[in-house]
Parts: sequence; C-alpha cells; structure tokens
Amino acid sequence: MTDIRISKNISNIAISAIKEMAIRSARIEGAASLAWGLPSFRTPGHIRRAVERRLESDPDIGKYALPDGLPELRALVVNEHFAATGIRVDPDRNVMITAGNMQGLNALFHVLIDPGDEIIVTDPGFASHFQQIRLCGGRPVHWPMDESMGWSLNVDDLHSRITDRTRALVVVSPSNPTGKIFSEDELRRIGAIALERNLLVLIDDPYSHFTYENRDRYFNLASVAALADNLAYLFTFSKTYAMSGWRLGYMIVPGFLKREVMKVHDATIICAPRISQVAGIAALDTEPTHLKQFEDILARRRRLICARLDAVPHVFEYVKPEGAYYVFPGIRADHDSAFEFSLRLLEDAKVTVTPGSAFGPTGEHHVRMAYCVEDEIIERAFDRIEQNFPR
Repeated sequence: MTDIRISKNISNIAISAIKEMAIRSARIEGAASLAWGLPSFRTPGHIRRAVERRLESDPDIGKYALPDGLPELRALVVNEHFAATGIRVDPDRNVMITAGNMQGLNALFHVLIDPGDEIIVTDPGFASHFQQIRLCGGRPVHWPMDESMGWSLNVDDLHSRITDRTRALVVVSPSNPTGKIFSEDELRRIGAIALERNLLVLIDDPYSHFTYENRDRYFNLASVAALADNLAYLFTFSKTYAMSGWRLGYMIVPGFLKREVMKVHDATIICAPRISQVAGIAALDTEPTHLKQFEDILARRRRLICARLDAVPHVFEYVKPEGAYYVFPGIRADHDSAFEFSLRLLEDAKVTVTPGSAFGPTGEHHVRMAYCVEDEIIERAFDRIEQNFPR
C-alpha cells in the first residue's frame, strides 16, 4: 500500500524496467547481464589525466559553475556542433551544458509540458522518456515502428498522432532499443511536419558515433538550418567518451528556449558538475582517437551476438541492428509476456535482459539485449540460453 504522503503522480510511476532488471541481476551471483546499456570501456586516458592535472592546479574545480556551463566548454561545443552539422550557433544564446541527456530532456519536458500535454515518442522507444513525460504531468503518445520493414517509421502516420495538445516529438537515431538508423528522407519529412504544425523536435543523441558500416546512412536533422527554431539537439558524453558516471552532456536550443530551460536547470541541479565539465573540455579539445577502437570492438560484439542469436532461432528472431549497441529480438519460445519471460530467464538461466514491454506497447513479446558488455558475458549468456532452451 502506498503511503498517503506520496503523490499520486509518483506512486503511479514505476522505476525503469532497465534499472529494475539490473537491480534484480545484482542480487544473483554470477548472473550474465545484457540488461543495461553501460559501456564496458574505461574513460580515455587523456581525459583522466587532464582532470588529474586540473585537480592539482585549479582552485575552483570543486566549485559551482554558471548554470549554463563553463564558457570554455560552451565554446568547444560550438565548434563541435559546427563540425558535425555545418550550423554555427552562439555559445551564450544557444548552448546549455547538462548533467547528461536525461537531465537535459527532463528540463525540456518541464518547460514544454502543462498537465495533459502530449509528447510523441517512437514505439519502441526509450523507457525513461516515457517516465519523464509522465513525471511532468504529460502523456507520451506512442508512434509505432514497423518491425516487418526493419523497424522503419511510417511518417504518413505521424499526422494522426498530432493533436492540439501535442508539444514536441522525441527522436533517437540510431534507436534505443532497436538500433534502427532513420533515413534522411524520414527525418526531413518529420522536420517538415514539425515546421508545419509548429512543434519542437527533440533529438536525443547518445549513439551517432556507433553506426558501423552504415555511417553514410546516418543523417543529423540538426543540420537543417530551417529547423533552428523548432529543434533541440542533445548530445551526451556517456557513450562516445565512456563517461556515463561523469553525468555530462550539452544541448543546442533556440534562444527563446534556453532562457526557460535555465530556470528549471538552476532550480533542480544548479549546474552540471564542474569537474565533469573539465573532463568535457579535455574530451572536445583533443582528437577522439579512441572512437575507432570503441566502434571496432562494438562491431565485433554485434557480430558475436547476432551469431549467437542465429544459433537459437527457436528462442528468438531478430532484425539486425544498424547502429547503437542493442538488439531487440522477438521471443519465439513459449511465454506469457516479455516480463514473465525475462524473470524466468534470470531465475532459471542467470541471464539478464530487459523486457521489451518497457519500451512501449510494440515492444511486448521482445527483449532488449545490450552488446556493449565484455565478449565473455555475451558468450556466457548464450551458453546458458542454449542449455535452458534445447532444440
């Protein structure tokens, strides 16, 4: 029974199934976990060493920064964004340093949502987006992806999802949990609809550096100058720089939106950790030579997990992921629901996956597997799956 002192809004929201499965997994000794998208890589050495030097030399490193971030980091973000998109933004008017994309999106949702307002999310989509929208009193509107067409989007169907309460739509490409890279045509059409209906497109970008052989297919909608007032682009250092625990990201937003985001940001977190911003300066001020190694390792792990999935077609069927580091197979083995199957897999085989239902209604009867873990964990997980599901 929920304590009467707890708000109805909070009591009606569950913890993310990703974290729930990770917590359950931690209680089972020797579990092979594919549940959490936590890269196995260590933060690159040049970033660690730069922070070590600044810890000794910078008397302000343990202090607050300005709410929108250190000027040196915001200037580097301007250059990084220009190199990626060809769009030149203003560090004071358009750049916000955030405590990762989760915190950045949370601030945006607070700015955009009044109770009952709607945000369109792809389905399957990232579970925490749904939670954040509900925490702000909004309603996530699910926009189904088509598994039979390789998890593509039906852009013609977008119009039917838009109402007078729609405030924005969230796009992640490559997608979490499917690994789908949305095409330039799909994304440009989404942008055109956003302009037509005066909506914001929120681009959550953790995975654009992990596109493998599909690099030429990746398109960043933030490179469309006409969308400058209708788009917020959010980048996180968590995956690209193996800095998930540093809690650092940035957003590029229209000037009118930055003023409002600053209110939420200041009231909830004051600033992203200064020491993490120093790490971000080192990351952006140095050629990211580690990225090829990261992507090569992930490409090998993708080949490995796909090969292991191919060996158990009686348990799973899947669409090969194009980017990110997740695969989202459908469950072919007997099961009642994705959640029931995931619990049974953990209890019987000591293998942890995330139930697909956490990622929206279209995700039911699927599971998400993260292949950003060490090769031996993937091997151990599938050895156990094969033992528990003999042909």
